[in-house]
Amino acid sequence: MKKILFILTGLIISWSVFAQSKTFSLDNLINYGLYPQNLNGVKWQNDQNFSYVEQWSKIVTENVASGEKTTVFSIVDANKVLKAAGLPQLQYIADYDWYANDAISFVSNNTYIVYNIKSNKVAFSVKTDENAKNIKACKYNHSVAFTIDNNLYIANKGGKKAVTNDADKGIVNGDAYVHRQEFGIDNGIFWSPKGNFMAFYRKDETMVANYPLVDISTRIAIEKDIKYPMAGETSEQVTLGVYNPATGKTVFLKTKHDDHYLTRITWDPTEKYIYIAELNRGQNHMKMNKYNAQTGEFIATLFEEKNPKWVEPEHDMIFLSTKPNQFLWYSERDGYNHLYLYNTSGKLIRQVTKGAWIVTDFLGFDLKEKNIFIEATKESPIERHIYKVNIKSGKMIKLTAEAGTHHAIFNKTHSYFVDKYSSTTIPAKADLLSAGGKLIRNVLTAANPLKDYKLGEMEIGTLKAADSKTDLYYRLIKPIDFDPNKKYPVIVYVYGGPHAQLINNRWMGGAGLWDNYMAQKGYIMFTVDNRGSANRGFEFESVIHRHLGQNEMADQMEGIKFLSELPYVDMDRIGVDGWSFGGFMTTSLMVNHPETFKVGVGGGPVIDWKWYEVMYGERYMDTPQENPEGYKQSGLLDKAKNLKGHLLLIHGTLDPVVVWQHSQSFVNAAIKANVLMDYFIYPGHEHGIGGKDRLNLYKKITRYFDDHL
Repeated sequence: MKKILFILTGLIISWSVFAQSKTFSLDNLINYGLYPQNLNGVKWQNDQNFSYVEQWSKIVTENVASGEKTTVFSIVDANKVLKAAGLPQLQYIADYDWYANDAISFVSNNTYIVYNIKSNKVAFSVKTDENAKNIKACKYNHSVAFTIDNNLYIANKGGKKAVTNDADKGIVNGDAYVHRQEFGIDNGIFWSPKGNFMAFYRKDETMVANYPLVDISTRIAIEKDIKYPMAGETSEQVTLGVYNPATGKTVFLKTKHDDHYLTRITWDPTEKYIYIAELNRGQNHMKMNKYNAQTGEFIATLFEEKNPKWVEPEHDMIFLSTKPNQFLWYSERDGYNHLYLYNTSGKLIRQVTKGAWIVTDFLGFDLKEKNIFIEATKESPIERHIYKVNIKSGKMIKLTAEAGTHHAIFNKTHSYFVDKYSSTTIPAKADLLSAGGKLIRNVLTAANPLKDYKLGEMEIGTLKAADSKTDLYYRLIKPIDFDPNKKYPVIVYVYGGPHAQLINNRWMGGAGLWDNYMAQKGYIMFTVDNRGSANRGFEFESVIHRHLGQNEMADQMEGIKFLSELPYVDMDRIGVDGWSFGGFMTTSLMVNHPETFKVGVGGGPVIDWKWYEVMYGERYMDTPQENPEGYKQSGLLDKAKNLKGHLLLIHGTLDPVVVWQHSQSFVNAAIKANVLMDYFIYPGHEHGIGGKDRLNLYKKITRYFDDHL
């Protein structure tokens, strides 16, 4: 019997692992059977029954009081009904919603279906179009909005109707891909609370330069142009339309027609007004503006937020039902993401949550709206717990007990919730709790799918950042059959950029199966969440402003210093691997610290930030015109000559996020500098390499480290 130690925020947690004999193969890395069982598709049917999907083929309800389980919907039975009705059948249950207590809704092959689970009949259905995207149903008017190409449509039992008729493909209506989906934007269609109106984004990108992508899947390769506004270049212009289904007319809100951003669209509960968090192109000045939804007229600016670095609104206003003239607003104004209570006149009533931690999710109000429920990092930056917070006093009650990463799904009245969580010692659990945090029963305890596999010892701890004061979290996985008297090579897995946190107290500490596969092969796997990564507060995250890569690299080098003090690390064999921002970091480390890193693999790497898109690029770097020194400092082309080790860059040829120009330009710079490097492409792939080709990617990266490290 072997002891494994996990160091978590100064505490040592240990448990016993019985004899393990199996080892991973590369094929295992895409084997979902090695991931813990989970409680999928958790929804509340009503206050006393919650539901979930079993085996992707049936929906089961469970009663709060009795624990009785009932299969209320199965694909086998439903497909007979769907087939008889001439409707498309389901292959699996991807998503569903409770339309009513006795009916669920789902989309099958672009057809919106409401299915009565008691009568086993289709209550009604709305067919959109085989090319439909961005499907958004409204149960209050039995209508479905959707897009085809660049136009917006509505369909119901009366048929299909065009909302927009723009012939120019540069005018895009209703699409979620607005402002490059920054600011948390994942939707371009906004039904009003009662379904009487529908707001939608209209994006004019006719003035944005075309960017060519080459598709080789045809006999003669074809050019696929995309609109890609690069930092400092002409950007798109976005407006917001409001469509009235009763009249068939659209009114556009009278927002400014310039390079600013319309983020976080929120309807007033009365349907009379729309609120927009409007942000200047410099992204350092936000105005919460109120508009008349029927006339489009600007009414007032409720409040403003400014920051010399950036302001990043990512959440909608949250209105109270009992006091519809009050709402909650997320803000980082005090340095941490917290909730503030306002009224619709723009008066700040109070800051509701406060402290050196962040609110990661708002989970709703109790019935009388005296309290809110949130998910937050109050216990530790690498954990998530559920809390009840009194709106008036700010008093907090922690509702989840076990250390780890929790996510809660509440019923409508917030009297009960299902708590889904994991930790480094718990593969996956789901518990049913009362709103006061009392455990009613365990719903799921997943078995350890890796119990028969040999795993290296994993350690999660902290080290100091380059500023000598900030704690950084690291994760270290030792090789299996570790011998402290031997020297081992290290692969540093890195991302290091905004909106990502690689290390958490969840199953496997946030590491993937590939990390453990490489540890099985004799590598130490090491990761540090440097300053600039997510969920640590604004000061921690904003040190990257105007000089991407610099403080991030400095912190990664502190990780290298930490490794150098471990007697079992072979400092002559240090590798680095990462994708996207991690590809940028990998390449940056290879050319800025060539004496340290022997091997690197960078996928989809940013090489020069002037070639990256406007919204993300300018938030962190400003424009190339405003910050030429910062762009020069973070750029990697003139540093290709410094490369000494083995570097492999990988890119998907149809990447619309980090365009292919980046890595190709670095290859060219290496050639001009007479420096050798390696290069590999995935034809037809976009920014990530998914599907069956992902196994090939694992093989490629693994062999590169085996050959050179």
